[in-house]
Amino acid sequence: MISDAEVLSIKQRFGIIGNSPLLNHAIRVAMQAAPTDMTVLITGESGSGKESFSKIIHSISKRKHGKFIAINCGAIPEGTIDSELFGHEKGSFTGAHEARKGYFEVTDGGSIFLDEIGEMPLGTQARLLRILENGEFIKVGSSKVLKTNVRVIAATNVNLIKAVEKGKFREDLYYRLNTVPIYVPPLRERGTDIILLFRKFTTDFSEKYNVTPISLDSEAKELLLKFPFKGNIRQLKNLAEQISLLEEDREVNAITMAKYLPTTESNLPAPYTHGSGKEGDKSNDFSEREILYKVLFDMKKDMTDLKKLVLDTYQSGEINSNIIKKHHSLFEDMDTSVPFEETPEKPQSSLPIILESGSSSKNEDYDDEGIEDIMHEEDDNSLSIEKKEKELIIKALRKHNNKRKYAAQDLGISERTLYRKIKQYDINE
Repeated sequence: MISDAEVLSIKQRFGIIGNSPLLNHAIRVAMQAAPTDMTVLITGESGSGKESFSKIIHSISKRKHGKFIAINCGAIPEGTIDSELFGHEKGSFTGAHEARKGYFEVTDGGSIFLDEIGEMPLGTQARLLRILENGEFIKVGSSKVLKTNVRVIAATNVNLIKAVEKGKFREDLYYRLNTVPIYVPPLRERGTDIILLFRKFTTDFSEKYNVTPISLDSEAKELLLKFPFKGNIRQLKNLAEQISLLEEDREVNAITMAKYLPTTESNLPAPYTHGSGKEGDKSNDFSEREILYKVLFDMKKDMTDLKKLVLDTYQSGEINSNIIKKHHSLFEDMDTSVPFEETPEKPQSSLPIILESGSSSKNEDYDDEGIEDIMHEEDDNSLSIEKKEKELIIKALRKHNNKRKYAAQDLGISERTLYRKIKQYDINE
């Protein structure tokens, strides 16, 4: 049975602060598992101090003189994690200019801490399972089986049982890792440990920044104890540093403390929201709509300013009035004082004249200048484009003495496109 004095010794050695029963139980389990070679799975929320327990296990184990490597599985890309953990041979993949030893080979005789094990790809999980079962692994790009003697300590902040149900984690690997489970309690379950940790952090930061240490009144302590601290010890440490550096009054009360505590449920900075919505409202969607409306109003204001600029420029005589007249519909909503009426000319209709029966005898001298063939006009436009294109090609060919390469460069098209156009327009080079 591990005594309280032994637990206290471990706390002092590794800088663990707190007297929570859950915390003391986790330390006792780690101390009991340390002398063995059993695989340990540490579970707990992010920022709760899981890595400290892996160091405790290694430091008081038989492998304490061997290497200890901590690896964040979620920080290594899926394409390179096998090479990082198990090594690779020269030329096994692009960029593998020389052979490399993996972490399992380097830490032979020591301990390896695999943090965020739930983020490990399924293919890598199969390789890890083989190491846990018989200590064998194969380098990437090799067929030779190698042996290693490594103790695996894993940690995760996700529910691996749910990950197994979703097919994201191997069930056999889960049971192989979970030989000795250690649960690290979140900060909100450690009671008055929050006050002890806050005092420790503010004392450290007062020495770092050469300021007077922060002290809390009873109401501020009560507020601190009620806060959930989803970021756990990391969040509490950041809070202590902020107050130590920014707060002028070193006696902090509940009102001052409330200014530094996040008010949103996510504990993250939130976008601006107008008013307070009722419970169940989609406040986030409302915020996005507010932002979109603001963007649209700003765009409308910019367009109005642009119109005013054009009008001012016209009224000063710097641009031709025909530009305003041509686009007068854009300025209908403004007091422009610009006469948009066209100069009196003979009206010309773009619509065909409909002749009624018998009208030819009465109106033999009707004006046919206003009659336009719409289809003929469209054909003329399309033909004129082809005609212009043909003329440009001929001009470019003549300019460069029928050298298609230089003519194509001058026209800004590829030589193949130019060749196709020459055939299309039947141009004789």
